[in-house]
Amino acid sequence: MTISTRPMKAADRSAWEDLFAGYAAFYKVDQTAKMRETVYGWLMDADHGSKCIVAQDEKGTIVGFTHYRSFVSQLRAMTNCFLDDLFVSPQARGTGAAQSLIKAVEAVAQQKGWGTVRWITADDNYRGRGVYDKLATRTSWVTYDIKVNG
Repeated sequence: MTISTRPMKAADRSAWEDLFAGYAAFYKVDQTAKMRETVYGWLMDADHGSKCIVAQDEKGTIVGFTHYRSFVSQLRAMTNCFLDDLFVSPQARGTGAAQSLIKAVEAVAQQKGWGTVRWITADDNYRGRGVYDKLATRTSWVTYDIKVNG
């Protein structure tokens, strides 16, 4: 299977929604159509920081996506990139789609002069981590969350 990547277009909405619902199910997150509508609105808003790249096969079928955005590091006085979400349909896993999506975000970061591409994943996402370990350096940072609303 030949995989290519490109920025998401409005015409990709249905395929993206199906994949995003699959992503939510993978992480056992209850997600509603209203939530997907909100995120889709962010991704289509040129002034919002969230962006999306999709992976497609040789037939043009969307098989994966990644969401990313810039963030600043005051300590290093630079802008970096946070890869928020990455999902590949189960049928397309092992095709290089995840690697292609990460490399596409890396290319955006390089073009924009961002210093680092960073992401987190679940500790038990062994298949994903097997891919990530080949593309990036695992850090020693531990993350914490404070639930404020929701």
